[in-house]
Amino acid sequence: MDQDQLIARLPETITSRVKSASIVQDRAVVVVDASDLDTAQREKTEQTIRDILGAVPEISEVRVAMMADRVQRRIVAIGSGKGGVGKSTLTTNLAVALHRMGRKVGVVDADIYGPSQPKLLANEGQKPKLSDEKLVPVPSPHGVPSLSMGHLAKPAQALAWRGPMASNALGQLIDAQWGDVDLLLVDLPPGTGDVQLSMLQKHKPMGAVIVSTPQDLALIDVARAGQLFETGGVPIIGLVENMAGYQCPHCGEMSDPFGKGGVEAVAGRMDIPFMGRIPLALPIREAGDSGQPPAAGDSAEGAAFTDIAGQLARWLDQQQAAGG
Repeated sequence: MDQDQLIARLPETITSRVKSASIVQDRAVVVVDASDLDTAQREKTEQTIRDILGAVPEISEVRVAMMADRVQRRIVAIGSGKGGVGKSTLTTNLAVALHRMGRKVGVVDADIYGPSQPKLLANEGQKPKLSDEKLVPVPSPHGVPSLSMGHLAKPAQALAWRGPMASNALGQLIDAQWGDVDLLLVDLPPGTGDVQLSMLQKHKPMGAVIVSTPQDLALIDVARAGQLFETGGVPIIGLVENMAGYQCPHCGEMSDPFGKGGVEAVAGRMDIPFMGRIPLALPIREAGDSGQPPAAGDSAEGAAFTDIAGQLARWLDQQQAAGG
């Protein structure tokens, strides 16, 4: 019996994973790609192969070798100097846009004290499972798995945790069973505290995107966030200006309640790429509340996020090509 005949006996869900199959004397040896299988799935696959091939009269023993290539997972931090500037909304939409581009991306909600990703990704109320004593990310309707304290804590529960506890929680969210996800976007809490420092020291993002609104008060904190990443040796991929420009739904007139061009000016002074603007638009707020990120569709609001996601994708590809 040759390799093709052995493989033909197996179900289609397994045949695509078989790297080789042979019979040595009366012993069948099957090598299987188990890269994206958890423990339970590996055990089930192995047992299925043993049961089917073990029933073949000329085979007295079945050996199954499970091989898994370690996924080289990259981390990009999405940060801000202060809260309320739309960092979580940007993270969600960048992840969804990257998924639509074919990237295998997941989201870690590192805002331990104010998690919002479960609402933004429409997977509120779902709990992650455990596999090999690690968390299994929660799927979303948009193809982006995620992990958040919002999946673990009770709704509206306040977490009065000190720095080390919050840092340990972040580690469990990042070091989870992410399967074939090779890019994690980490939605950092605002500011420059313990969680951010732990992130830089233990998990070393390959780059960071900083988001801010255009007004002077927010821009002061952009510089602080930039200094934090630079001190940690994390390249700043670029700055994003959020809530930039508001179009009146009645008369169509444009106004700038938070100012205009401030983030781009700071990017110029800091010699950091300016990645673009996200408008202050009611559909973006409504989409976030309903768990339907604009980047999941083809609206004008979604296009702004998709353009920034495209720049991030190109930066990642350049780093990979350079061996980074």
